[in-house]
Amino acid sequence: MKRTRTLTLIALSLSLAGAASAQTADPSGTVTFVTTADPTFNPWSPNAFVESNLINELLFPGLTRWDKDLKPVPDLATSWKASSDGLKWTFTLRKNVKWSDGKPLTADDVAFTFNDLVLKKELGANQGSTWRNSVTKVNAVNPTTVEFILSRPWASLPTYLAYYAGILPKHAFAGVTDPWKFTAFNKQNPISSGPFKISQVVSGATVRMVRNDNYWGERPKLQGVTFKVVPDSNAQLAQLLSGDVDQIAIGNPETVDRVKSSPNLTVDIATANIYYFVALNQDDPRFKDARVRQALLYAINRPAMITSVLKGYGQVATGPIAPIQKSFYNAKVQQYPYDPAKAKALLAQAGWKPGPDGTLMKDGKPFVISMPTASYQQLVPISLLVQQYWKDIGVKAEIKTMDWNSYIQQVIVKRDYQASAAWWSTPADPDVLPYYDSSAANVGNNIPNYKNPKLDTLLENGRKASSLVARRVVYNEAQALMAKELPYLYLWYPQSITASNKRVQGMRGITQAADFQYANEWFVTK
Repeated sequence: MKRTRTLTLIALSLSLAGAASAQTADPSGTVTFVTTADPTFNPWSPNAFVESNLINELLFPGLTRWDKDLKPVPDLATSWKASSDGLKWTFTLRKNVKWSDGKPLTADDVAFTFNDLVLKKELGANQGSTWRNSVTKVNAVNPTTVEFILSRPWASLPTYLAYYAGILPKHAFAGVTDPWKFTAFNKQNPISSGPFKISQVVSGATVRMVRNDNYWGERPKLQGVTFKVVPDSNAQLAQLLSGDVDQIAIGNPETVDRVKSSPNLTVDIATANIYYFVALNQDDPRFKDARVRQALLYAINRPAMITSVLKGYGQVATGPIAPIQKSFYNAKVQQYPYDPAKAKALLAQAGWKPGPDGTLMKDGKPFVISMPTASYQQLVPISLLVQQYWKDIGVKAEIKTMDWNSYIQQVIVKRDYQASAAWWSTPADPDVLPYYDSSAANVGNNIPNYKNPKLDTLLENGRKASSLVARRVVYNEAQALMAKELPYLYLWYPQSITASNKRVQGMRGITQAADFQYANEWFVTK
């Protein structure tokens, strides 16, 4: 998924970067990555997800970025502070930042990005609901000062500004009526402010970038970066092994041993703030009953799936706050061990009885679920296994497989589904309001359209809490409520597996999103 999406290109370990420090960097060096589909060069486009995220990190920095502890630190902004009531944040911008066309980047660009794109509900910007939930307006006070005016406190605003929240050039969009149909920018030749800029796009094949000599920071050590469009994971692996690409995210853990046997490759296994789930569209009356949601989770043998699908590279999920958030993760919540008998009993309580062919029936209608999925990573085998587990308790899932972009449009944008397996990759902060708040249903990241005023209040209180202790109390209660109510059917927290050519050095070893924020430090050895 977006932010996924993604699944992920996780950075090389710090030890590898240190080991390479004595090696000689190639000043003409380039690296090659992969993406699954043609990207969109606009982080706010409704069609920009995992295929675009990392590319946009190289093109469009945000006001903040993450350090090794996943805390927000300066990027385009050098400092920030909140008002005493938490309803205004003031950011001081870095001076003398230029776009790749030489024009200055100023507070007007920040105000344009949010006021004219992100906060306009009718445009439906990617992650737009995240910002509209709290931000009412962004003011350009002077060329190097911006104010975020909030409708309610948002303690984690600097963290979210580091999460795929790139600033766009106001002057490039002058006269454009529909920013998402601005093909010359979004698909061909965007003006950027990151360490690289687009030099060539061949649809369905490659995206080539060259060093942006106008970049404000340290001059990039690489001459260029190329992304090859390779939808098939097996083809990605073959090109990594042949040396045609330098790094891939391994979606099929069965291939790890094959990669490890290559002397030129290294495997990095890391944790991240990612959780897989089955979303149940609660516009469907059948899924409004918590007993039904609980039953469908009891019916899924998640440990067995982790063994078969992930080869053990993951752990059972209890909610949206992953164990990587050690200060906030709450494991003492309601659990759902594999228990088909319990599942059947709960469904019986909810009025579902076996029909003549074994399929559960209620009010004369069989329990049949439409379950679209995408040909991406492990989503198809996950869906097929869930289908089998539900069949064992009398629930029939009808699976339709489609390409990634079509899946995003149908499931995420149009909400045209009943159940679907996917994942979220989110900032490493317990503030999950954009994914669960009632206001984010139907048009935001609340994919199941789940609405619960009690959870809304808890998540708002979490944004108001200023101390670690106060936040921990609130989010512990929120996790307990989510574990009981199951807005999503939580599957697992995966470990991210990245295979890389050893010649690529200089990555910080944080997470894929964070590491791409420091791309000017990458280099390849001679």
